[in-house]
Amino acid sequence: MNRLAMVVAAVCLGTWLIVACGQAEHTGPQQSAVQPAPGGPTITIAGMGFSKALTVAPGTQINIVNDDEVEHSVTSREKGVFDVHVDGKDRATLTAPEKPGQYTFYCLYHPAMVGTLTVS
Repeated sequence: MNRLAMVVAAVCLGTWLIVACGQAEHTGPQQSAVQPAPGGPTITIAGMGFSKALTVAPGTQINIVNDDEVEHSVTSREKGVFDVHVDGKDRATLTAPEKPGQYTFYCLYHPAMVGTLTVS
């Protein structure tokens, strides 16, 4: 009976560790994960890539649509400008920077994924 209790305790502890380690927190400024408005400017994530380059006015709300099954991020190369994490098959919004310029962004989880946002 003691052996069974030890096995059950070990399985419970292992399960707890797996769940706890999978809940990493994101650091840095993050944008809202509210549902985006239909029809606005959109960055689509599909097939492990970002949609074509996007040009918007300063402060524009940008829809982010993740069509992939896995979590992605839209993170500016310039540290601290924007960092939005989107679960698989989910949506979020990003507010374009107020400063005009060209912003390269990438996915923290898949660094080969790169896109461009132009604010003018």
